Amino acid sequence: MKKQYICPSSITRLATICLVIVLCGSFGRLMAQDSTAVSTAVKKKSYVKNTFEGNLLIDNQSVMVPIKGTFEFDIQHRFGTIKKGISNLYGLFGGATMRLGFSYTPINNLQVGFGVTNENMIVDGNLKYAIIKQTKDGAIPVSITYYGNAAMDTRAKDATTLFVNASDRFSFFNQIIIARKVNEKFSVQVSPSMSHFNNLEGYLDDAGKVQPKWKNDHFAVSVAGRYKISDGSAIIVNYDQPLTQHPADNPHPGISFGIEMKTSGHDFEIFFGNYSSLIPQNNNLYNQNDYKRGQFLIGFNISRLWNF
Repeated sequence: MKKQYICPSSITRLATICLVIVLCGSFGRLMAQDSTAVSTAVKKKSYVKNTFEGNLLIDNQSVMVPIKGTFEFDIQHRFGTIKKGISNLYGLFGGATMRLGFSYTPINNLQVGFGVTNENMIVDGNLKYAIIKQTKDGAIPVSITYYGNAAMDTRAKDATTLFVNASDRFSFFNQIIIARKVNEKFSVQVSPSMSHFNNLEGYLDDAGKVQPKWKNDHFAVSVAGRYKISDGSAIIVNYDQPLTQHPADNPHPGISFGIEMKTSGHDFEIFFGNYSSLIPQNNNLYNQNDYKRGQFLIGFNISRLWNF
């Protein structure tokens, strides 16, 4: 019987083919494992929902930014102070301030809007961006959102206004909102802010010189919270503390508390507070209602949302 020999080159080719097959199989398994790991990582990144029910939290913005494609219409209303009692039905028939606001979320985490108010016929444009969102696993413990606006006093120029240049009409507001949903019932947020006014009123001192009443920049911090008492309602509170000391007419802190009621497309808040403006920088700098003297007023916010 003849012996059969396998050529060394054939052995080499066979070994090479087997090695390629093994490597391909191993690479495929590694790729599958990597894909599974990535998929698992993505699934684990789940964000906390409904830290607050709506955009507005009494006199401040909440940390929330609506989902992409949301159009929102807001009505904000503040009656007169209750100090006159029954003579004007506790401010309900007193002077009132109202703002109509419109906003839209064109992309994820970004909302843009504008509003008009009868207070000095102010028109404002605003922007809100969710920087960080709290995760359910606690890896990110808080949500952080930026809110800012630019407001313009559109009154006609006359002896009662301070407008020399067009820029004198403008004021600006910048705020960082830091919030945490502690549990399903309780949420809280802290919001440092800076207000800037291009032009401010002055006064004559004893020497007849004009002195500024306020500084152009004003710093403040707000603390707000919500406690749910049912699926569709909650108790809401807010406190604003001015930080900047001014030459005259330092603003009083803002304090407010009320009830929020939520439906699928509406958010309604009714409350007592001592802020009468509807532009945040005006509240922070100009507020002269002293809550210690009971200078409160009734207010409400109504929000209606549509998704496109």
